[in-house]
Amino acid sequence: MTDAYIRMIERISESSHISLEGARQSVMNALGGIPYGRPAQPQEIAELVGFLVSPRAGYLTGTEYIIDGGTIPTI
Repeated sequence: MTDAYIRMIERISESSHISLEGARQSVMNALGGIPYGRPAQPQEIAELVGFLVSPRAGYLTGTEYIIDGGTIPTI
C-alpha cells in the first residue's frame, strides 16, 4: 500500500470508471486474490527488514521470505 500503489489504483479507478475499492479489488483479483483481503502496509515489510538486519537474525542463512498475504501458496 505504497504511494505508487495508491496512484495506480486512482488511475485504474478513473480510466475504468469504477470506485477506488473496485479498482483495488480488481488488482487483487488479477493477482489471483490475497487471502488476507488487503495489500501489505509498508511498515509490515519494514518490520521484517528491521528484524533481518538485527543481531536477533544473526543465525539465519539462505532463507527466503515471501510477504504476500498468502497470495502464493507455500509449504
